[in-house]
Amino acid sequence: MSEARVAEGSAVVLVDDRLGEVVPAAAVPLLRGAVVFAEPGLAPAAREALGAPEPPADLLDRAAREPVVLFVGDLGCADAEALRAAGARVIGAPAPAGLELLDAVTVMDRLRSPGGCPWDAEQDHDTLRKYLVEETYELLDAIADRDREALREELGDVLLQVLFHARVAAEDAADPFDIDAVAAGLVSKLVSRHPNVFADGAALLDAESQHARWEELKQQEKQRESIVDGVALAQPAVALAAKLVQRADRAGIPAEALPSGESPGEALFAIAARAKLAGGDPEDELRAVALAFAERIRAAERRARESGREPAELVAAEWRELMSDLSDPVAVRSEP
Repeated sequence: MSEARVAEGSAVVLVDDRLGEVVPAAAVPLLRGAVVFAEPGLAPAAREALGAPEPPADLLDRAAREPVVLFVGDLGCADAEALRAAGARVIGAPAPAGLELLDAVTVMDRLRSPGGCPWDAEQDHDTLRKYLVEETYELLDAIADRDREALREELGDVLLQVLFHARVAAEDAADPFDIDAVAAGLVSKLVSRHPNVFADGAALLDAESQHARWEELKQQEKQRESIVDGVALAQPAVALAAKLVQRADRAGIPAEALPSGESPGEALFAIAARAKLAGGDPEDELRAVALAFAERIRAAERRARESGREPAELVAAEWRELMSDLSDPVAVRSEP
């Protein structure tokens, strides 16, 4: 280990350009009695805020005579390594959670700005709609498959859609808002709807009570006239039926008032209602059955090919024979 040769109070301060002019608090007292320098690699805004020149060629000699504080963005630079080897203190601050989101915002801005990606520059909220839906379903697949790597990737793709829409919204001439406004709105909503966590609201002992309280507060905030206001009508029909049944049940609407009849739509609604009122999720349950059926088809096709037959040429009797003894693992994707 190198013997200390720099003056007391000398330090190397690691800063992250993504945090703008933020300086680790532990470095502030040292600045009062030290000569301050900033590595050329720092962002111009950070260097300007510090008002510090680049380190001189005789930096180590200066540090031996008087306290020197060097601001760097990378501890691997030559001047930082030399000061550290001579005994200078290293000061940094742990990166806050979410720091990488700043890079994501910066990249999105670059892609959307002049000189960026021509395709990205042409998009608007309407053209991006289909991608949001596609990425959401791909995320649902990753969750169902218990695929951690795919889950991480698909979460990023959904995040991209949020960043993209917020960047497009920032360019609106009549009513602009940006990603910070989106995040601020989310924070405000989360805090206001959890008074038991962030204020002096009464404690809630279970998830169901919390959910009911959330809906009650949402109703008050948005001053909705109907219990079905705010239900996403574009969601899949089975999920939509389940959501409406949930709202109706919480409002005290009796089961006999729900749609009933002999038409296919009414029959499907009734099945979805029974499943939801029983505590299930009819959308997930139907999806599980559909996926299990798809697996049975694939298994039958494999059997056909193994026996020298092409699935496209099979008749009903052959399909029946190939699929008759195949299990139907309905819960293949619905098990926790």
